[in-house]
Amino acid sequence: MRTLLIADDERNIRLGLRSMIERECPGGYRILLAADGEEAAALLEREPADIVITDIRMPKLDGLELIRRMAGQPSARPETIILSGYDDFEYAREAIKHNVKEYLLKPIVREELFGALRRAEADLARSESLQGRLRETERVREALRVNTLNYVLAAPALDEAEIARRCAEAGLQEFEPAYCVAAVDYAGHQRERVAVADFLRRAAREAGGKLFGLEDRDGHGVFVSDRPELFERLAAPEAGESAGAGVLAIGLSGPGSAIGGIRARYEEAKEALKHSLLLGAARPALIRHAEVRDRRRDLPSPAEDAGRLAVMLGTGRENEMKAILRRLFEPERIREAHISYLDEVSRCLNELVFDEAFRRYGEASVDILRMYREAASPYRFGSLHDYIRCVENLLLGLSDYAARLKTAHVEHREMARAVAFIEENYDKDLNMAIVSNHVSLNYSYFSECFKEYTGEHFVHYLKKVRIGKAKELLETTGDKVYEIARKVGFDNPKQFNRVFRELVGVSALEYRQQRESGRKAPR
Repeated sequence: MRTLLIADDERNIRLGLRSMIERECPGGYRILLAADGEEAAALLEREPADIVITDIRMPKLDGLELIRRMAGQPSARPETIILSGYDDFEYAREAIKHNVKEYLLKPIVREELFGALRRAEADLARSESLQGRLRETERVREALRVNTLNYVLAAPALDEAEIARRCAEAGLQEFEPAYCVAAVDYAGHQRERVAVADFLRRAAREAGGKLFGLEDRDGHGVFVSDRPELFERLAAPEAGESAGAGVLAIGLSGPGSAIGGIRARYEEAKEALKHSLLLGAARPALIRHAEVRDRRRDLPSPAEDAGRLAVMLGTGRENEMKAILRRLFEPERIREAHISYLDEVSRCLNELVFDEAFRRYGEASVDILRMYREAASPYRFGSLHDYIRCVENLLLGLSDYAARLKTAHVEHREMARAVAFIEENYDKDLNMAIVSNHVSLNYSYFSECFKEYTGEHFVHYLKKVRIGKAKELLETTGDKVYEIARKVGFDNPKQFNRVFRELVGVSALEYRQQRESGRKAPR
């Protein structure tokens, strides 16, 4: 349903026009009424109309001035029909200047009114069709630009000539002869990102500049503009909650001229953005590439220290490991370092320490795995301090895990020795104190480890071994039951029979008889 505004200072004409239109086009229009030009202008600010029927002569604000105001509005201009009681060419000529095509004399002739409405509807339909095609064309153009620039930024094998050719095909050469590239690290989610883009587009319009933006593979906003001051405004406190609060940092490239150099400018912007982690500047921070490109790149290699850390895992030398970390990230180095130093530290820690530890020890606990994934890149953190803390926690967690694995290996070996000792000496006066002493482990600790290794308490395990040996003797020898009891470590035949019945379900003699008669003993 379209919105139609009728503005006339004569009440009867307003109401009469509304009645005529509602009878002819029931449900076709939402009709608004205004008694003068000022009321009409106020209504249009709140509720834009598709068609306006306005008298020429009205108090406070006449029809021609109302038309001029509508022409200055950012919203789509409505189709306008002028009403006048005067056959005055000057009015018509002034209206034509403002693209008014319909001019009706009072009293209104019904057929002329509806003819004018039909023509206005046809013009609206043509305009909407054209706008739709323009929007589709712009959408395709925008998609081509996004795809082209994404490819160019991610394909290092392209030379400047090929980049220039592809960018020209996408219309990006309009940024020549002077442009810059900004990389924006967002603080929030989609809503904040939209606010940043809207702020920059609005600022570009106000400055009469050009702007194009997309999101790269790292989730950073990438903006190309011929106005570097846009990004200074974005970083300024007056950017306000609408935009500044959605930004952590902005990296700004040096000036570009030919569009073939756009990837080099993008790399400068990303390099500048990375330095926000080292600089620890107030957020949002604007970091220009020219300010950081000459920072120190000749710092000592972290490879040797990373190698020491790898060797120390599982040795209990946590204090030494912390000292090495402090040396790698000492403030004096960080204050002077180029971001390539942090990249190299991260690479050495990942390749020489963390990855190697996981290859050697396998997957650790869920918490260690989470820290392992987080510590893969320092740029996942809001500050360098957070990254260092994660690295330290991961190192200590891996070291503890490695120590426990080593201990478990020793325990496994000692428990195997304990079980072998029991198998060899089950017929002797044997108890847990004797076995724990044999493998040189604390009595209580041995008890816990033995239960974990065998799944049974020591006393029950020894009983099973002895009764198992007794069953073999009952089946393969003619020895008396009391003789077998003594051979498997029981001094008291009654105790032997009680334990045998407890574990097998029948007495030792019944077990022998069942076996001799060929019946299977119950389990």
